[in-house]
Amino acid sequence: MSLLRACGNCLFIGVLSEEGLNPGIVNVGAIFSFNTINGKVAKVAMKAAEEDINSDPSVLGGRKLSIQLHDSNFSSFLGIIGALQFMETDTVAIIGPQSSEMAHVLSNLANELQVPLLSFTALDPSLSPLQYPFFVQTAPNDEFQMTAIAEMVSYFSWSEVIAIFSDDDQSRNGIITLGDKLAERRCRISYKAPLPPGPTAKRVDVLRELDKIQMMESRIIVLHSFSRTGLLVFEAAKSLGMMGKGYVWIASTWLSTVLDSFSPLKREIANSIQGALTLRPHTPDSKRKRNFMSRWNQLSNGSIGFNPYGLYAYDTVWMIARALRLLLDQGGKISFSNDSRLDGISGSTLNLSALNAFDGGKLLLSKILETNMTGLTGHVQFNQDRSLINPSYDIVNAVGNGQRLVGYWSNHTGLSIVPPETLYSEKPNRSSSNQHLDKVVWPGGETARPRGWVFPNNGRELRIGIPRRVSYRDFVLLVNGTDKVQGYCIDVFLAAIKLLPHAFPYRFIPFGDGHKNPSYYELVNKIKSGVFDGVVGDIAIVTNRTRIVDFSLPYIESGLVVVAPVKKISSSAWSFARPFTPLMWAVTAAFFLIVGSVVWILEHRRNDEFRGPPKQQFITILWFSFSTMFFSHRENTVSTLGRLVLIIWLFVVLIINSSYTASLTSFLTVQQLSSPIKGIDTLIGSNERIGFQVESFAEGYLMEELNIPKSRLVPLGSPEEYALALERRNVAAVIDERPYVDLFLSEHCEFSVRGQEFTKSGWGFAFPRDSPLAIDMSTAILSLSENGELQKIHDRWLSKSACSSENSEDDIEQLDLKSFWGLFVICGIACMLALLVYFWLMFRKFSRLPPEELDTTSPSTSRSTRLQTFLSFVDEKVEKPKSSSKRKRESMSRNGYHINDESPHRSGRMDRNMSQNGDSWLTQ
Repeated sequence: MSLLRACGNCLFIGVLSEEGLNPGIVNVGAIFSFNTINGKVAKVAMKAAEEDINSDPSVLGGRKLSIQLHDSNFSSFLGIIGALQFMETDTVAIIGPQSSEMAHVLSNLANELQVPLLSFTALDPSLSPLQYPFFVQTAPNDEFQMTAIAEMVSYFSWSEVIAIFSDDDQSRNGIITLGDKLAERRCRISYKAPLPPGPTAKRVDVLRELDKIQMMESRIIVLHSFSRTGLLVFEAAKSLGMMGKGYVWIASTWLSTVLDSFSPLKREIANSIQGALTLRPHTPDSKRKRNFMSRWNQLSNGSIGFNPYGLYAYDTVWMIARALRLLLDQGGKISFSNDSRLDGISGSTLNLSALNAFDGGKLLLSKILETNMTGLTGHVQFNQDRSLINPSYDIVNAVGNGQRLVGYWSNHTGLSIVPPETLYSEKPNRSSSNQHLDKVVWPGGETARPRGWVFPNNGRELRIGIPRRVSYRDFVLLVNGTDKVQGYCIDVFLAAIKLLPHAFPYRFIPFGDGHKNPSYYELVNKIKSGVFDGVVGDIAIVTNRTRIVDFSLPYIESGLVVVAPVKKISSSAWSFARPFTPLMWAVTAAFFLIVGSVVWILEHRRNDEFRGPPKQQFITILWFSFSTMFFSHRENTVSTLGRLVLIIWLFVVLIINSSYTASLTSFLTVQQLSSPIKGIDTLIGSNERIGFQVESFAEGYLMEELNIPKSRLVPLGSPEEYALALERRNVAAVIDERPYVDLFLSEHCEFSVRGQEFTKSGWGFAFPRDSPLAIDMSTAILSLSENGELQKIHDRWLSKSACSSENSEDDIEQLDLKSFWGLFVICGIACMLALLVYFWLMFRKFSRLPPEELDTTSPSTSRSTRLQTFLSFVDEKVEKPKSSSKRKRESMSRNGYHINDESPHRSGRMDRNMSQNGDSWLTQ
């Protein structure tokens, strides 16, 4: 029965064998339903191709093309009979059929007889070349059309569509492909409405499906059918008011053939399709195409308007003619042989033994697939998967009595407002920022993008679940004895729905027994099970909940914090010492003494300010060391090493002074609160018991993420239980979300937040997965935030007088050694290197002294005596070297020379002086 419903449309090309009556004639058979739009257009185009081919003898090497027509009159049975009759006459190729259902049947026949089968209208994506190797689609198949529709849906930010389609192979498989393409873009088909296939669909069938669709959320409707059924759907939709504001209709290429072939449209048809979008196969502009279109009225005698499928019909005939010429030019022959499997079949009036297999079928098929020509449709070439290269579509908007082009789609760059052929030379760019379309006039005359969905028109209010809380009722409060609900979360929700561009029928349904706070996971799970259409309240957005529902954007920030008892620390006489830890004080004091001692050693021999009696020198070291703290040291340093050490030390002192001053200021000006609990890390590293709000996600987080044993966790049900447990030391701290804690601390100043929030999240409204309401509510929340209304609601409910406990002793930590150890290491290394260099130079000078200057005349001088002599040498006062000019004048005066008299040995003395003073620069 399915074969009888399909429209078989086949074009056969046959060449008589050498024994035929007229071997110079190439016979062409066409099987079409010539009352269809594409049947009429194909007839005209094929006759034009026949005329053009026969006018050029070089195309078929002198042979003539003769087309014979057979009208199947919408009957698949007649189409199959006609196909078998043509195949009895040695057919070399078949153009057709018109429907994919017939293509599945005839492709098996073509495979067996090795006859290439070409179609420009049977574009079912499931017609695989692996299963049907002799079937070739000479127009872009529906996979590309469905990709274009999916990208349009994504471009306009819609998430759900409803598909109406004829329940035949081509339309059904096209919708399956559409579902796959939408899923790739995180969209989906929410409902599929099949209609009886072909001309059997009746108005009552259409109205039945449209009545269902009217009750659904989505207003994006994709119509994939044929012209007769499609126009029937639009007419019925118009009568039901479904072509008005808020609806979006996207029709496949069938509608563009109607718009192109019947211009101007009848008034009733034009009125029923206003605002619809459709696709048209894109064919680049060319001189040949314009010339052909100018001939159309003459060719068709005004019987049918032109549409792009006429171009594909014309090019398909030329494609076969060129392939035949190549086959013949390369020495191929057109011959047929009987199929032995058909011999001996009796009991049938059909002459099945006359069905011959085409010996050159495989070679002809290969020549067809190697086609590389410029036709009326543009550049014609197949890629490796046997589909045409560069598939593209025009996107057309039905407006008035005609149409308006709003853009293009191509497999190269997606949606654009420039012709695809101008972009093929550029690199593919499918980014969202590169997708563009002109403005569309939607159904109802609107130019603003429709929302794409409404609440179902089934008279049912949305069931909004709310938690029946027994604590922290400032967030959600059910007024006793009434149905009234109020609270911070409720006010935010009510303010948000006022900003929605549609009515929002709802009713609140409390969840919980009223004796304890309900389980929020169970509450959210009620959405998944269909009990609630949404949940409003203090619902934290956490991972396990996002797996089952969609949340709006958070309307308040939240996160887990630690609350613990604190005690106030009053100022004392020793407050000045609190910025540094004891170890830091000790190391700092030690370095003051070390640096002072090192500078004294480096300056002692040459600097009179570092010489004197031992007591005076000790006082000098102490004074110099600690006076550098205030940069008030009076002693000058004259040696290079001493200055180097002092510069580094003064830098260290500057950093320490600045840090101390800042820290002391904070300690003396900020209220000081003390607690052994420093934050969550303190609790993790201890064995103390921890309180949490009953039925909160905090319990699962502490056990699963922080690995805290359940035995340490204590459930608490109210702020009063928090305070009692903390005061009695039943728990060391309570962990809860920040909004709850802020309310708790507004009445309990003896507690404080310890440390920082250790999770980051927020509260949002929950809705079913893929519900567009989550997006709308998120937009409304953003608007509330931008216009300040969200803050006003927060101030009205949650801004209560709070204790000044934000800053505490733990927030102002003491400065310890680890913050400065790098500076001390650098200073220590500088001191050590300076001392090593200094003593190396002293030892070098000491070793060069003549023996008579050393008090070691006896060879048996002990090591201790030499050490004492060395220390005495180091302790000796060294006069500051005079300038070279002054030394020269004094030397010349002692020897009776005038200034201008030069001694011939002057240079020698200068060399000796330089030798004696060569090592003195580092100690100066």
